[in-house]
Amino acid sequence: MNSQIIQQYDSPHQFEPLFPQERLMAPLLEKASDLIRESSSLGASAAPAAASQLRGLLRSMNSYYTNRIEGEHTRPADIERALSKDFSAETDVARRQRLAVAHIQTEIACEGRIHEMQAAGENVVSWLYSTPALEWMHLQLFGNLAPQDLTLVDGTLLQPGLLRTRAVAVGVHEAPTAAAVPAFLNRWAQAYAGSRRGEASVVALAAAHHRLAWVHPFLDGNGRVTRLQTHLALHAQGLTNGLWSPLRGFARTEAKYKALLKAADEHRRGDLDGRGNLTEAGLVDWIHYTLDTCIDQVRFMRKLLDVGTMQDRILAALIFEESKKSGVRKEAALPLHYLFSTNSDIGRAAFKQMTGLGERVATTLISALLKAGYLTSDSPYGALRFAIPRSALRFYFPELWPEAEAE
Repeated sequence: MNSQIIQQYDSPHQFEPLFPQERLMAPLLEKASDLIRESSSLGASAAPAAASQLRGLLRSMNSYYTNRIEGEHTRPADIERALSKDFSAETDVARRQRLAVAHIQTEIACEGRIHEMQAAGENVVSWLYSTPALEWMHLQLFGNLAPQDLTLVDGTLLQPGLLRTRAVAVGVHEAPTAAAVPAFLNRWAQAYAGSRRGEASVVALAAAHHRLAWVHPFLDGNGRVTRLQTHLALHAQGLTNGLWSPLRGFARTEAKYKALLKAADEHRRGDLDGRGNLTEAGLVDWIHYTLDTCIDQVRFMRKLLDVGTMQDRILAALIFEESKKSGVRKEAALPLHYLFSTNSDIGRAAFKQMTGLGERVATTLISALLKAGYLTSDSPYGALRFAIPRSALRFYFPELWPEAEAE
């Protein structure tokens, strides 16, 4: 066994290996190739209207799941209300609502910045693996929160966007000394931003997730920043298309997520466990888990976004709404499926005609669909677009966000 147990991490060589040895890479690269292929297939087959509407929904879901991993559970309905600036009178509920909104806004800001950089021909990968990018993400997540939302367990305030200046421990893991954090982050950036594109870069982003969490560069918020950085790295490589995120998978396998992160923190387990200070076997297990989780999320979303089965799901949602006497009728199934499939808006006259209903009844139906959130429009008389109300989740996309379906 490794006899040299390091008590204090103050030099970047101490979190080697950053990649598994070449002989262990083949199955990881094969899984990365599967992920790239599956993601490409999902992006090509997904109905554009669904993709457009899902982006907003998935941002709320990402916020819910990443905060839940941190023990900051917020009901989906509370997130929805917070997005409309309706905050609870209960102090702690309102605090968690603000955290949820901050994550949603940060995800939007980060993706927007990536798109701007890509349009300008800038190197997005180098930025995503840089210390300034991590500081910027942390600032976006916490910079607009009130002091009471930033108070740490010891009574001090979290400093948004600033690397920590004192020692921290995460369970039994003593993170690197504060003075050494910049050097560790520089090495982290050098290793993972320098990975060539394609399968190797996908393996890199999985490995980078653990090593960044291990460095623990901020006093608090490290988990959120780390998961966001992984989400953005996948997004920047064109793998998510706004249709999926590993955050859902991490949260739905939370015990395994945390156990494998912790296992990869360990020292080398013996002479056959790589050449670095940390366990190579633990890092390999972590990368396999991350890739498996991503592939699972892509396959799950491809099944949900199948255009061929969507009309039946739309009909089921409308029949349920009809039973509530809300004014919604099942005759809307055909035009709604058309909107789902084409991503084109449709004039109100054409929508009415597709329902097969009389003018007056069809007009009332459109009003009910708009009120219930099944349609959206830019003006009282404008063209109609497909929308996804939370009440339809259980029918449109069953098991996508079970916690939201249950409310």
